[in-house]
Amino acid sequence: MKKISFWVLALLFAASVVSAQDAATQQQLDKLTGQIQDLTEAQARFNQRLDALERELNDLRDKANTPVVNDYATHAELKELIEKMRQIDDKRKDESENIAHQIKNLADAIANAPTPAPPVVHHSTPKPDKPDRTPAPTATVQYEYEVHQGDSLGLILKAYREKGVKVSRKQVIAANPKMNPEVLIPGEKIIIPDFSTK
Repeated sequence: MKKISFWVLALLFAASVVSAQDAATQQQLDKLTGQIQDLTEAQARFNQRLDALERELNDLRDKANTPVVNDYATHAELKELIEKMRQIDDKRKDESENIAHQIKNLADAIANAPTPAPPVVHHSTPKPDKPDRTPAPTATVQYEYEVHQGDSLGLILKAYREKGVKVSRKQVIAANPKMNPEVLIPGEKIIIPDFSTK
């Protein structure tokens, strides 16, 4: 248990150091932190089940140690009790190994997290105004972003806004008419218009 806590603390420490990296890495860390929390919750549920089995085992021991007239445990009941104890121990070992393995995989994933390429700046020229319509605002700077696994439009916009880029979801959808904003495909390139330079 101390070993598992040490690994969890080590991962949380590593996550806090890596948090200074860019938004794409932060998103991966958030995802990994969620997985660590899921593992911690799974371990807590496992410990609860283990505690319940231990209480049941203690009850059986108390019953076995309580002298009752003409009521003794049979050989089959003792054998069943021994088998239950062995199963509890096996489950505890398997669960501990599984959690340690998953924590190691998460640590490897953090260490091998790819660093996304910086956005490419594209300058666009505004279209001439039509005399009978008010033109929509155009961005003087545009960024090209390559979608990574696990990206969503909301997360991408949040990352750009944190860098001072003023852009809305509607503006990104307008700049990328072929994009499905609900399902982004890894490797797909999308344009992020920047209206903050006006």
